[in-house]
Amino acid sequence: MTRTVLVARLDNAGDVLLQGPLVRAVAAGADRVVFLASPQGTAAAELLPGVDDVLTWHCPWIDGSPQPVDADDLAALVDRVRALGVDEAVVSTSFHQSPLPLALLLRTAGVGRISAISVDYPGSLLDVRHRVDDDLPEPERALSLARAAGFELPAGDDGLLAVRRPLPATGQAPGYVVLHPGASVPARAWPAGHCAGAVEALTDAGWRVLVTGGPGERALTAAIAGTRGTDLGGATTLAEMAALLDGAAAVVVGNTGPAHLAAAVGTPVVSLFSPVVPAVRWAPYGVPTVLLGDQSAPCRDTRARECPVPGHPCLSSVSPADVVAAVDKVVAS
Repeated sequence: MTRTVLVARLDNAGDVLLQGPLVRAVAAGADRVVFLASPQGTAAAELLPGVDDVLTWHCPWIDGSPQPVDADDLAALVDRVRALGVDEAVVSTSFHQSPLPLALLLRTAGVGRISAISVDYPGSLLDVRHRVDDDLPEPERALSLARAAGFELPAGDDGLLAVRRPLPATGQAPGYVVLHPGASVPARAWPAGHCAGAVEALTDAGWRVLVTGGPGERALTAAIAGTRGTDLGGATTLAEMAALLDGAAAVVVGNTGPAHLAAAVGTPVVSLFSPVVPAVRWAPYGVPTVLLGDQSAPCRDTRARECPVPGHPCLSSVSPADVVAAVDKVVAS
């Protein structure tokens, strides 16, 4: 009998990439893995080894820009899950999210076994209620859930992040650094003026600098690239971005999706990390990393989306020269 397991993670692309070890563990014990992702996480789910199908849904209790709850939309999701013949589900959430609303929908869709991390009493919604120390790196936290549900990584799997290969050709010669200035949350972004200064400083140090960003960041990347960097804002799919990061000597990026994409292709990261969330959970995983930013700043652990401290001191205190030194360090490691 074919065993179909649904893995759910309904927030951003970086969060989805961090589920890679969990997905591979589930895939080792299932005949088919369906990943339930948000619209912004779908492309990342498609890059994960072990995923057979991706189901996209905008979740109104997890998304940072939630849509109103719509009964017809909920019913449509239940119908889609039922049509897929899902036997079991592993619901992955961040420490501040509840898996129980989704578990209720999955139960309604006839899913027979559901596992999740939950601090709340689940009643009959969960078959495996996993409890875990929140101060684990997110991939390890997720993998612990897979193990609690009965799934283990296959022999020889190192438990690191990964993407499907081969990746697209980039046409870029070696010897470049990628600078990604944007962030999904403004409080996690290095000031644009500092980014522009880093392009100049890295170029002076002998690096070619590729400046990347999403379609909505073209003005930002053009301004930062200036005349000495290469502006690639809005010019890549997520798979093409992975390929660019794969060929880079290092990636300079905040706590946002491309940091985890860089880790998934094994590229060293200079992490401009705002402490609004803990680095122990969300720093780039499994690759050489230099963490920059004042981790004891007043914004620490606030989960603020907009910087609550005038002047954004946790990251504005990092200079372009600091970044050049950090690039040298991770490249030599």
